[in-house]
Amino acid sequence: MTAQTAERDLSAVIGLEVHVQLETDTKIFCGCSTDAADDEVPNSRVCPTCLGLPGALPVLNEGAVEAGVKVGKAIDAEIPEETSFHRKNYYYPDLPKNFQITQYDAPICADGELAFRVDGEERTVNIRRAHLEEDPGSLQHAGGSIDTADYTLVDYNRAGTPLMEIVTEPDFRGADEVRAFLAKLEEVLEYLGVFDASRDGSLRVDANLSIVDSKTLDGDDISAALEDANRTEVKNISSHRGAQQALAYEETRQKNAVRRGREVEQETRHWDESRGITVSMRSKEEEKDYRYFREADLPPLRVSGWKEEIAIPELPDARRERFRGEYDLSAESASKLTSTKQVADFYETVAAEFDSDLAATWVADNLLGELNYRDMQVTDVEGRLDEFTRLIDLVDGEAITTKNAEEVVLRRMLDDGLAPDAVVEAEGLGKTDDNAVLAAVREAIEENPDAVDDYESGEEGALNFLVGQVMQATSGSADPGTVNERLRAELDE
Repeated sequence: MTAQTAERDLSAVIGLEVHVQLETDTKIFCGCSTDAADDEVPNSRVCPTCLGLPGALPVLNEGAVEAGVKVGKAIDAEIPEETSFHRKNYYYPDLPKNFQITQYDAPICADGELAFRVDGEERTVNIRRAHLEEDPGSLQHAGGSIDTADYTLVDYNRAGTPLMEIVTEPDFRGADEVRAFLAKLEEVLEYLGVFDASRDGSLRVDANLSIVDSKTLDGDDISAALEDANRTEVKNISSHRGAQQALAYEETRQKNAVRRGREVEQETRHWDESRGITVSMRSKEEEKDYRYFREADLPPLRVSGWKEEIAIPELPDARRERFRGEYDLSAESASKLTSTKQVADFYETVAAEFDSDLAATWVADNLLGELNYRDMQVTDVEGRLDEFTRLIDLVDGEAITTKNAEEVVLRRMLDDGLAPDAVVEAEGLGKTDDNAVLAAVREAIEENPDAVDDYESGEEGALNFLVGQVMQATSGSADPGTVNERLRAELDE
């Protein structure tokens, strides 16, 4: 290894193929359900079509096409006059027909883009194409990972599930950018109602990474540099965090190889999440290896008119800006409250009944904070919206203190499934009246002369101590602000 090789300034160039499971009731080419139960029997949610049995013919799912058009509109892509399906031929045990029905040279969407933020800066990634296809089955490696398993089982329940493969240009320069992009893409897809992140395996990523000399990135066209650099495809990435870890590892592995004077092989590698490494699977296929040819059992599909007919909802960036203007929210609050469509809908329902700032505090800070602590989502409490608004009503009407509402009532609502009024009654949290607060204030002053002396000497911390004594005496049912005012009034007489 020469000093010049060791000192080379190298950069990663990354492109993604993101496979998104579309939310439809049935599979893309047959009537089998896409609803996978946790305890379902392997190979039970199948039929002759998704198993590829002789004589079975595909019938295209209209809902999958509508979802594809919605995605195209959201990423400002071109939707062509006509699109078609092809057979992608390869032999792998999870592919029952030995080919996959997909789209090749006429995808449903092309030339789109998606903007996102990373490290406080706006980035835009160009999307080359987005096309519809069927999912293969799933492999279960018994006794280890793909390269160490004793044997492998195949479950075809997933075969035929509708996918949209979103292919980006090689516009990423690091793993952090990839993670931020995937988060934004998932957010947009959920707002469109075409994707459910809670489904196991609903988003899977194949990433292509090349190492080039950093100086080649100065110009707009890096195609020549990429032609000279061998490309590695990393598969089996199933999360934002996994993508960041896999690509950070692969970037380091390839840079180390180049700096040691070794050639990076063009290959497909498997991300082994349990070991935090990529392992070689096979040499990288090229397009010609798949022997694409037209799917004769599916006629060409004309969808250009659908772009005007199919409406899409308000997308997250637009809703964020509207929240800032309509509800006078900070950028941080607006971002929290539009993190998912369900959270945004929840907030707008609450804000229709209460002051927008009060609603924002309770939804963005209190509720989401407690849900995150319990690894829960807003969707887990959507059916209890009336109970949640009742809790805010109790605070807004000064029937209970904010402290007790946050630290007792809300937590018992989530942990025990109780209604707010039931918690208030069980815990005796009705607000203490003024006479009882005044009595507790005078008692605290009388029983803590040292703290009184410290306060009179100018130590503000002594007042906080006395407030604590009053709150303890009233079991937290007194309003801390009122207690503070009464203490000052009594001490300053």
